[in-house]
Amino acid sequence: MTPPDLSFVLGGARSGKSGHAERLAAATARPVTYIATAGETDDAEFAARIAHHRARRPAHWRVVQAGIDLAAAIDEADDGQHCILVDCLTLWLVGLICPARGEAFALSPDDCRAQLDALASALAHAHGPVIVVSNEIGMGVVPLGAMTRRYVDELGRLNQRVAAIARNVTLMVAGLPMAVKGDSTP
Repeated sequence: MTPPDLSFVLGGARSGKSGHAERLAAATARPVTYIATAGETDDAEFAARIAHHRARRPAHWRVVQAGIDLAAAIDEADDGQHCILVDCLTLWLVGLICPARGEAFALSPDDCRAQLDALASALAHAHGPVIVVSNEIGMGVVPLGAMTRRYVDELGRLNQRVAAIARNVTLMVAGLPMAVKGDSTP
């Protein structure tokens, strides 16, 4: 089986991962569908981060706000003609595990696993190029809280799963792309 045209961009906070992913998307010379995973917020600092991302994106890019069903958003945008940019898995997983309402879990563990499986399938079967952004958060100390440890573990497993099916994996360090698998250049 031919691997999908999937590029996976990882890095820490402010490593340049979103900017790099945006350059990769622009370099495809295709129309871009940007799938945003950050929901609405009443946190002023986080709202400023979202505004920064919005201001940096070209106005002609189509923007889709994904909810919990990220796989459906990818499937709907995947017409084979557009480049799909998903930014980012980190925030999407927060919505699955730690919903804004403060409940312990937005979904049951089985429903959460079903969403992860659906995402992997959507990425593996995409017809056009897809670029996915995620944080690499497992390089630090082990968190004290059980919920935080679960989140770090789940994101690590999700990142491994996406990297396994990706043609290109790039780790961003201090704004510099480091090719982990395949090519990292736009």
